[in-house]
Amino acid sequence: MQTERVTFLTTPAAKAALCSRAAAQGLSVGEYIRRKVEDDDDLTPAQEAELRMLIDAVNEAVPKMNASIDEMIEALRHTREDMDKLLDREALA
Repeated sequence: MQTERVTFLTTPAAKAALCSRAAAQGLSVGEYIRRKVEDDDDLTPAQEAELRMLIDAVNEAVPKMNASIDEMIEALRHTREDMDKLLDREALA
């Protein structure tokens, strides 16, 4: 049996959004909050699908990013070697 009360302060806009979300699911604000607290870690199927899509995109992008970084490192190494040669020639002149 539910016998304890929890009260918290929020902005009028946040309260309106909370009321709207609860009403959209046909729930009282109290029941909506209880369910959100109890189901805190559960994702909806849509959220799971979106998360999977994002993970796939990251997994595809990371190797390309690593290759790009490797190319930049190599280009900088060549540039440094060229600059060292140029500075050595000027020091000898």
